[in-house]
Amino acid sequence: MTNSTEFERLRRLHKVLVMFYEQNISQAKIAELTGLSHTTVNRLVKEGQERGLVEITVKSPFGNMTDLGALIAEAGRIENAIVVPEVSTDPKITIKSTADAAAAALFEKLEDGMTIAISGGVGVSAIVEAMKPKRTYDVTVVPGTGGVQGKYYTDVNQVSMAMAEKLGGRALQLHAPIIAGSREARDTLLDVRSIRDVFDIARKADIAVMGIGSVRESTSTYLSLDDDIDRDEVLAAGASGELLAHLISKDGAPCDYSGNDRVVALTLDELRQIPHRFAIASGQHKAEPIAAILRGDFLTTLAIDEQTAYAVSDILKGDA
Repeated sequence: MTNSTEFERLRRLHKVLVMFYEQNISQAKIAELTGLSHTTVNRLVKEGQERGLVEITVKSPFGNMTDLGALIAEAGRIENAIVVPEVSTDPKITIKSTADAAAAALFEKLEDGMTIAISGGVGVSAIVEAMKPKRTYDVTVVPGTGGVQGKYYTDVNQVSMAMAEKLGGRALQLHAPIIAGSREARDTLLDVRSIRDVFDIARKADIAVMGIGSVRESTSTYLSLDDDIDRDEVLAAGASGELLAHLISKDGAPCDYSGNDRVVALTLDELRQIPHRFAIASGQHKAEPIAAILRGDFLTTLAIDEQTAYAVSDILKGDA
């Protein structure tokens, strides 16, 4: 059997296992959706059990698409790009699989005594949900940005508390908005002792964990961070992506955009000083933002889904 044929067979096996165990689709329905016979579906489910691929979650039988990850890591000048194989068109399944891989990579770096600076957002929240530590860690989790009013489950303070609870460490809180009303208001906030102390700790973090935001779609979450954000101004500034609420241009440099002067967060230069910088992104609409972030040398590790990885790889090939 050729390597290509074996790869496709394993992909089919993995897809059937995810549909059956994670999406709770019956074997009969899987047969209907995939065009396989009911007997074949049943055999694949049994094979997955015999191979030890089924525990609480479904393991990929062909790893993290190492070759594609290596290409992105080299083109993006980062240490590690973790590419998670596509097993579902459901974005919730895709982000969960990507978060599982990101959490596993994070544990490879995590040690007692470390400080973790994080952003809020769906991606980072998914990483926290995916964390299944085998022991407790003497760590401090600290916000790297201000918070977003009303975004309870993905707000940076809530996410930092949830991560600290999972790890058995402690969390600090940052009582400030992620976007201030003006540059002067931002400067005043950063001079408040309680806020200044939190950022002083965040600047000395050993690990940063962040999501990568898209900004050009009308549904972009960035546009909801503050009532004063003007989408037309964002587009006119040439923004391609967002990191810690800083808008980044296509070439990886901060945009000439007034909103960047109002961000209550670690600066991008401060971020670069953190030794281990993890980011998670999922969905092909994130391809351009990811490429922009990689061009800016802000990351050391990226966790990404397969289809988005192919799109990012195609974009970065144009840089060569």
